Amino acid sequence: MNSSHFWKYFGPGLLFAGAAIGVSHLVQSTRAGAMAGLALSGVIVLALVLKYPFFDFAPRYTAATGLSLIEGYRRIGRWALWLYVVLTTFSSVIVQAAVVLFTSYLIQFVFGLTLSLSIMGGLLCAACGLLLWIGRFQILDKSIKVILFLLACSTLATAVATVPQVDFSTFGLWIFDGAELIVPLAFLLALVGWMPAPIDLSVWSSLWTMAKDRASGVKTDVATARLDFQIGYFGTGILAFAFVIIGAGVMHSTGEAFSAQGTVFSTQLIELYSVALGEWIRPIVIVAVLTTMLSTSLTVIDGFPRALDHAIRSLRFPDRQDQQQGQIGSLYWIILVVLAMVTVLVLELFIGNMTAMIDFATIMSFLTAPILGYLNLRAVCSNDVLPEHQPGRAMRILSYSGLLFMGGIAITYLVWQL
Repeated sequence: MNSSHFWKYFGPGLLFAGAAIGVSHLVQSTRAGAMAGLALSGVIVLALVLKYPFFDFAPRYTAATGLSLIEGYRRIGRWALWLYVVLTTFSSVIVQAAVVLFTSYLIQFVFGLTLSLSIMGGLLCAACGLLLWIGRFQILDKSIKVILFLLACSTLATAVATVPQVDFSTFGLWIFDGAELIVPLAFLLALVGWMPAPIDLSVWSSLWTMAKDRASGVKTDVATARLDFQIGYFGTGILAFAFVIIGAGVMHSTGEAFSAQGTVFSTQLIELYSVALGEWIRPIVIVAVLTTMLSTSLTVIDGFPRALDHAIRSLRFPDRQDQQQGQIGSLYWIILVVLAMVTVLVLELFIGNMTAMIDFATIMSFLTAPILGYLNLRAVCSNDVLPEHQPGRAMRILSYSGLLFMGGIAITYLVWQL
């Protein structure tokens, strides 16, 4: 592999990481550490391993075929693409509202603002939209590298400072205490649902791979695209455990519990670190939490419109060249504005607690994961992909294991709810 070629292409994997390292890490991983110390480490590892193939299939398929996963879904059958559109339309409102909600809380607290939640959310959506309008994919690609560098440095520094406070006797791979789960089943599903990200993020990864090809003028090969993705994926795993350590050291060791209210939660994230580790850690923690959520907000506000624009146009104009190359159209901007308006409306009407809203969004992602994972597997094993680029036996076994695990737990949860 040519190193200069790789660095020219490098980026889509970081966009994946930027989207993934958000609510799943800052909220759910930190809560996991606060609730159970290091006892949920095995659950996080299991989620990272079993969901890996379905994310890997995105850059693999796109680099091998020159097409996006959305085109792969359409070639499975129009029913598959319609199913994706319905699931994504539903999840886009919930997920974007949850991400913007928490980011708005953090911005309000850090900068001491007193704007209403809906106005703050609207300004955040407008700022991200303006950034994407001015710089298109290039600004997204460049800004996320800076944000993730600050995020990684500040988060790892906070985790290292927290290590002496951690009770390592809580580490375990077994999630039962006798016959009882050590945490509620709903929280386990919420944790796994977005660990490291919802499966539908694989489509965004595929579209970002195509966008990077156009921006760089380099058609990447399968090995390069997969390596780029693996760097991002491995990074999300490291930072997931960094946030677990932070939660375990600062919260679990003191017996504190996170509040369900966003204003209190965001205060706790910063103030408790300062109390436990010293006031010197405060600026580092502020950078960590803000960059975490700003990277997620930017990628989410781009990702959903990009995916829906491509999917809807693929249904209407399947044979258009610009469509097959993944170029965004005017529909992208229309969807971006509509989603921003709906997000503001949701925040204006928001009366529940923040963690309940986030848990609902992440559980819905877990329940749809087996469906989208199956579509990804079908696409990458189709005749569109040359045999040498299709997953090998071990990867297929891991894929089916992941589908059985996620499908079985999803059915168990639905039955449990009845």
